[in-house]
Amino acid sequence: MTLLLVGFIGGLLAGVSPCVLPVLPVILLGGSSSRSRALAIVAGLALSFALITLFGTLLLAALHLPSSLLRWLGLGALVLLGISMLVPPVERLLERAFQWIPQREVVTRGSGTLGGFVLGLALGAVFVPCAGPVLAAIAVAGATGTIGRETVLLTLAFAVGVSLPLLAIALAGTKLTTRVQALQRHQRLVRGIAGATVIALALALTFDVTGAIQRRIPDYTRSLAEPLKARIPVPAAAGNGSLRTCQEAAFNGTDDGLADCGRAPEFTGISQWLDGGPLSMADLRGKVVLVDFWAYSCINCQRALPHLEGWWKRYEPVGLRVVGVHTPEYAFEHDVANVRAGADKLGLTFPLAIDNDYGTWKAYQNVAWPAEYLVDATGIIRHVTLGEGEYDRTESYVRALLSAANPSVTLPDPVSLPDQTPTDKRRTPEAYLGAEKQQMYDGTGAYTEGVATTFADTGKPALNRYRLGGSWSVSDEAITAGPGATITLTYRAREVYLNVAGTGTLTVSGDRGNRTVGVSGPPDIRTVASSPDSQESTITIAVSPGLTAYSFTFG
Repeated sequence: MTLLLVGFIGGLLAGVSPCVLPVLPVILLGGSSSRSRALAIVAGLALSFALITLFGTLLLAALHLPSSLLRWLGLGALVLLGISMLVPPVERLLERAFQWIPQREVVTRGSGTLGGFVLGLALGAVFVPCAGPVLAAIAVAGATGTIGRETVLLTLAFAVGVSLPLLAIALAGTKLTTRVQALQRHQRLVRGIAGATVIALALALTFDVTGAIQRRIPDYTRSLAEPLKARIPVPAAAGNGSLRTCQEAAFNGTDDGLADCGRAPEFTGISQWLDGGPLSMADLRGKVVLVDFWAYSCINCQRALPHLEGWWKRYEPVGLRVVGVHTPEYAFEHDVANVRAGADKLGLTFPLAIDNDYGTWKAYQNVAWPAEYLVDATGIIRHVTLGEGEYDRTESYVRALLSAANPSVTLPDPVSLPDQTPTDKRRTPEAYLGAEKQQMYDGTGAYTEGVATTFADTGKPALNRYRLGGSWSVSDEAITAGPGATITLTYRAREVYLNVAGTGTLTVSGDRGNRTVGVSGPPDIRTVASSPDSQESTITIAVSPGLTAYSFTFG
């Protein structure tokens, strides 16, 4: 019952958030002809949105199709439906394809219910509300194939919650039309305006006009949605319910000590081992094992890995084994040569497993980079850590398990490296630059995949936002600099890192001073700004033509 309530409230908040504003005119006008059409639009939207969120990623991956395909199909369908609303014969032709649906027989002739349902299906493919904690949990479950009963219930409750505000808007359009005689007399005109609005929405989504609008409106629902995070379950581990309890504790920042988190899954789907291996949990029985999920260009991982390397060197002689499972976040992190270079740069010497197909990630039902799973000598997971920090606590648990495994052991002194985890809770979050994930662009140019654009925005961006200048080519994962390329960023942090690849320079200017950063080699993070403490600032980075930038991260 609690899970249903959490999903429903999360959906309700998403349904009144700024992110639904672009689709509201379509829903208002599209449902104006009849109550049944209004219901059909919202029902179609809720159905396709729920199915695509849960299963879209899995379906496209199974068919080896690009991740943006469903969105482009939805945009194409919107254009076609908009044309059908402008041209009645086209609408009748489209509805004829759905005559097999039994509902057709009980719907008043000419109400356009089936057309409304198809319009809703198309809207659901492009409708993406703000990814609050509830939607994020559903999306992670769908992307990693961990869809169980709880995820389905959460999705259904979320879909109902988000549909209610939209249904109210659609019914308001119907009520307005029936009460205003002028609108009743000009139904054909209203439908034409609705069709033009649908086509305009499709074009706005294609060129990210709606995204620019959303980014300029504060998310007034975020503070209400955040408390729901503690109520959302981490996706359950396959065949091991007790691991889920430990993951939930780590996700919510609770320390349950050395708990029983179930038997550690085997390393699965590992394509290659670096610095040792192949290894198996069975082979490691009798040793204390620390399994670390990481990605080489992840700044959070880079701050955590020196502690793991220190523990490996200090405690390996007395029974500790550290295994790094490299699971990529970006496409370039699938390249083993890049991983090798990143590991060498960080000075890692413990065994590294290449988990490019997410086999071990899924076996552990992992949800974060970095993440550590501490396994005792009998093969039972005893503690889970998600994210950075709490290194002294983790080291104390390592020492306790080593002593339990061999009571006569003499342990060396603790490593106790300084903890570099940022403490500013208002620190700017990670900013992706590719078209597929970007949410912090503050400019007016067309931020469209596959299009080379000259950007000309000037002035200071809003906090936690960036603008582009000069020529850039945009892809789904990154942006590549052309002549005169610049990025202007306003942020709050102590340090700023840019994940960038190629050969050239980054020339940084700002109110904290100027610097030039040389770039050469595979994608990795470079420090572009640094100061003694965390505060708000703005920098402009001139980027050499040919360099490819992936994301900003902050410390």
